[in-house]
Amino acid sequence: MVAMRSTAADPPMAYPPHILVVDDDTRLRNLLKKFLGEHGYMVTAAADAAEARRHMATLQFDLIVVDVMMPGEDGLALTRHIRNSSVVPILMLTAMGESAHRIHGLEQGVDDYMAKPFEPKELVLRIGSILRRAPPVDVPPKSELRLGECRYDVARQRLTRGGTPVHLTVGEAELLKVLAQRAGKPVERAALSGTGGSDGNPRTIDVQITRLRRKLEPDARQPRYLQTVRGTGYMLRTDP
Repeated sequence: MVAMRSTAADPPMAYPPHILVVDDDTRLRNLLKKFLGEHGYMVTAAADAAEARRHMATLQFDLIVVDVMMPGEDGLALTRHIRNSSVVPILMLTAMGESAHRIHGLEQGVDDYMAKPFEPKELVLRIGSILRRAPPVDVPPKSELRLGECRYDVARQRLTRGGTPVHLTVGEAELLKVLAQRAGKPVERAALSGTGGSDGNPRTIDVQITRLRRKLEPDARQPRYLQTVRGTGYMLRTDP
C-alpha cells in the first residue's frame, strides 16, 4: 500500500470540495472538469449563467470558476447576482487580461482573476489557496427539505409524501438524517458506516439506500434526489 503525500494544492480530505465551472467553451469546460477531478475536486459544469443558476438552486458549492464573456448573461452579471446572497469564493477566467478589466472584476466581488490562456497547474494552486483562506460557507439551516412530493422535517426527522407520513426503519431514518444534514454535499461512505445498524457493511448501506429511494423518488431506477457520487458515496439533492 503506497501512502499518498498531500501537497499545497490538494483540497481538504474531509470531503471533496465542490467546484462549479461556468464557461461556454465546451472544450475548456470538459478539460477543467477532467483536470480538477484528477486533483481531488468534485466538479459540476455549466455552459451559461442560466444553467449555473439552476445548479446553484439545488447544490452548495465551495468555489465557482466563471468566464466573463458568455452569450446572454455574462460572468460579471452572474457574479453580481451571486454576491447578493452568497459569499462563496469566485475565480474569474477571461481573455481580457488588462488591469482595468481585472479591477472591474474585483469590484464586483471576485476573489481572484486569471487571464486566458492560463496554465492549469496554476489554476489548481490558486483554487487551493482561495479555499484555504475562505471561511466555511454559512448556509442557514432549513427546517424542511423539499424532495418532489416528499417533505423532510429536519427537526422532527419526519418524512411525508403528499402530507402522509412515510414509515422509515431505524437504519433508513439515520441515513436520511445524515444525508439531510449535508444536503447538496457528497457524503462519504465512511460517514454512513455504522449508522442505524448498518454495521459498516457497504452492502447493508446500499440496501438501505435502495429502500430509501423507493420511498423518496418518483422512479427509484432513475434517482433524482438521492444520488450516487461515484468514488465517494451519496448525496441528497433538494428542490429550491
